[in-house]
Amino acid sequence: MWQDKLKEIIYILENSNVNEIEVSFWGRKFRVVKEPNIVTQDDSGPDVQAVDAPTESKETPGEGESVLTEQSSKGEELLSPMPGTYYAAATPDDPPFISKGDSVREGQTLCIIEAMKIMNEIESECDGIVTEIMVENGDPVEYNQPLFLIDPA
Repeated sequence: MWQDKLKEIIYILENSNVNEIEVSFWGRKFRVVKEPNIVTQDDSGPDVQAVDAPTESKETPGEGESVLTEQSSKGEELLSPMPGTYYAAATPDDPPFISKGDSVREGQTLCIIEAMKIMNEIESECDGIVTEIMVENGDPVEYNQPLFLIDPA
């Protein structure tokens, strides 16, 4: 099932001007990078499977193909979709949207990121338990900076 999604992501990458895509689904994180002549997968865990066999050497990618890596950890990282300021609650007087150890549902608001005076609600991408909050209230965040670690249910 996830292999079909990866094939679709690789196809999109190869037919676009984008050089790198990082996605998370089904408790796994995948990073696909457009590099010369090979598709490989980093063996970062015991359950890692190769998506496509390399045509030459795994060490030096050839021209025009992709490198695929999977990162396994104690959950799925939720990354900041934009640069801005992280807020744990809607107002300074309100309790935080979530705390470490809380159970969350897909679509549930986890925090707010203020970007250019616009308050953007950041929602959970999966059901699970918050195992780590990686930023503090009021901290500046960058694009793709990890905000939370969520252990999928």
